[in-house]
Amino acid sequence: MADFQHHTVLLTETVNLLQPQAGKVIIDGTLGGGGHAEALLEAGARVIGIDRDPRALEAAKGRLQRFGDRFTAQKGDYASFTGPCDGVLLDLGVSSPQLDEPARGFSFQTDGPLDMRMGDEGETAAELIERLEENDLADVIFQKGEERFSRRIAKQLKALKPQTTFEAVEAIKRAVPRKSWGHLHVATRTFQALRIEVNRELEQLETALGKLPTALNVGGVAAIISFHSLEDRLVKHTFRDSAALEPLTKKPITASDEETSNNPRARSAKLRGARRVQ
Repeated sequence: MADFQHHTVLLTETVNLLQPQAGKVIIDGTLGGGGHAEALLEAGARVIGIDRDPRALEAAKGRLQRFGDRFTAQKGDYASFTGPCDGVLLDLGVSSPQLDEPARGFSFQTDGPLDMRMGDEGETAAELIERLEENDLADVIFQKGEERFSRRIAKQLKALKPQTTFEAVEAIKRAVPRKSWGHLHVATRTFQALRIEVNRELEQLETALGKLPTALNVGGVAAIISFHSLEDRLVKHTFRDSAALEPLTKKPITASDEETSNNPRARSAKLRGARRVQ
């Protein structure tokens, strides 16, 4: 599992928000390769790392074994955490190893099975397309991918029933007029929508956000990194509207030019923080 190397996004900024130190318990609900967890542990905190991907868990266990019993790894989705704790970190989205491995089916750049599952359980993207009625599939693509050609794309996906990523891309290309292809790859929004639906990401985020006022100790901090507007809006509104939480970031923290030059995927990352006040 040494090849599970994820580029940790907004590392310094996240640590600054969470203020890890000896005696603090911090939950890393999206453990990934363990980059954030390592920095928190190095500062003296105890970390409970959660991930649904067994490959990520194995990689993180190897990376963090030197911290002994201050690090605990658990298999589960990021909404499965429980308190009490002094911090919650969620780094949402797909990790680099997941994107870069064709067999995982996340990327439209390489051919592989149309899977998209972050773990090893549940329905694949191909099975989702097969199961949903055309109108329901179009709603998913529109609502979770903000794709304006969702109806046409859903029609082509249902007709072609793609089993691989390239077959899905071909269906999308058939549906979207060539003159409407912009700077984003034509499949970007549809792949995003399918991934979010397959992994129930927005539902999990809502559940996780709802737990913060009780899971966090008073004074505890939540730090959440999102990668698209749907997630960021959910986080922003929860932090703003909860009587128990005080936003620590008026605007989201974004990656520096230096970080984005080293890791282009950091360009869309937005970090928000909030503290439990009551």
